[in-house]
Amino acid sequence: MRPSRLYQPLDVEGRVVLITGATSGIGEACAWRFAELGAKLVLIGRRAERLDQLAATLQREFPSLTPPCLIPLDVQDLAKLAALPDDLPERFKPVSILVNNAGLALGVAPAWENDMAQAEQMLATNVAAVIGLTRAFLPGMRARAEGHVINIGSIAGHEAYAGGSVYCATKFAVDAFTTASRHDLVGTPIRVSVISPGLVNTEFSTVRLGAKDKADAVYKDLEPLVASDIADNVIYAATRPAHVQIADIVVYPTNQAGPKNIARVGPSLGAEEH
Repeated sequence: MRPSRLYQPLDVEGRVVLITGATSGIGEACAWRFAELGAKLVLIGRRAERLDQLAATLQREFPSLTPPCLIPLDVQDLAKLAALPDDLPERFKPVSILVNNAGLALGVAPAWENDMAQAEQMLATNVAAVIGLTRAFLPGMRARAEGHVINIGSIAGHEAYAGGSVYCATKFAVDAFTTASRHDLVGTPIRVSVISPGLVNTEFSTVRLGAKDKADAVYKDLEPLVASDIADNVIYAATRPAHVQIADIVVYPTNQAGPKNIARVGPSLGAEEH
């Protein structure tokens, strides 16, 4: 798509973008897109070797890219999240765009069989980490009078379904937290967005179901979204002019109309039910 002479997007070149869950899927795809635009990247993920590989690949592809700041970290560690604004290297301290992407689902148990350890992990990763990182970086954004918080939510935060009681609860929480934060910040230049995907082909459903073949079977004969589709939505929200705030983007593959309303019309590679 050619650039428009009629409408100018916001330039994010040189801005600091912090992305959680950057070692795979949507987070990795976001890193690629922001790198392409010349942003300074702070990449957070649990797997240090994947962070190193991603940074090296990005710098080969974009030689002028500022070497990314890599932080191997589990976002369940709230104390370390709180310390990040002070711990970042000086040139990465002014985080302008926070992409709260890290998240997971574990299992499809009915409400009366939920595994409480799994429930705690989902709540810590999907909800507490989003709240903690937003708390950590909003003061700096407010002081600089610029910034954007982009949360990766889910259609599961709009419509609940059987077998997803805890995961749906976490994504409803993300949606509510995003909306309430937008109300809190309405008198400021800071923007708050949530991206709510349907079925996305990443590692997500393999983690949830415990096996790749199970994930593939669930999504048979459907062409799902891919991580780069969601990264494109993130980039769209982040690059609107400063006076434009994208509140929520709900995005489905063409043959999905709800969490469980899917038309199986062709071959599938397996997908993420985000």
